[in-house]
Amino acid sequence: MAATKKKAVRKARKGERVRQVAAIPFRLSEHGDVEVMLVTSISTRRFIVPKGWPMKGKSGRKAATIEAQEEAGVLGKTLKQPAGTYSYWKRLTNRFVRVDVTVYLLAVTEELPNWQEANRRQRAWLTPEDAAVLIDEPDLST
Repeated sequence: MAATKKKAVRKARKGERVRQVAAIPFRLSEHGDVEVMLVTSISTRRFIVPKGWPMKGKSGRKAATIEAQEEAGVLGKTLKQPAGTYSYWKRLTNRFVRVDVTVYLLAVTEELPNWQEANRRQRAWLTPEDAAVLIDEPDLST
């Protein structure tokens, strides 16, 4: 288990809220319409945004950029200011914990044909409206 996940579990046991960072990759279609990318989760296969635990020595923005590359296989420019936050219940080994997620927008410049989690996830470009319907995070889809 990664050190940041262990730290999150310790915080959760004390009743403290835990944090994650996420990226919403976006691009303009050939017609100039905004599209966003969602990926499938590894365990439930539902659509999510690329997200993960904060990384020691990295800003939230940088960690979100790394998560997007690892989970979605995209490169680009992550906007400096967070787009917002949402909360969700995360399943850990023997419990659920409430996680507060800071979300950054990532303007995609390159979509990699092969990436770290390509064999474990699917990715899809969607309109923001379709993404809001498919994503299973009520606080994020609004």
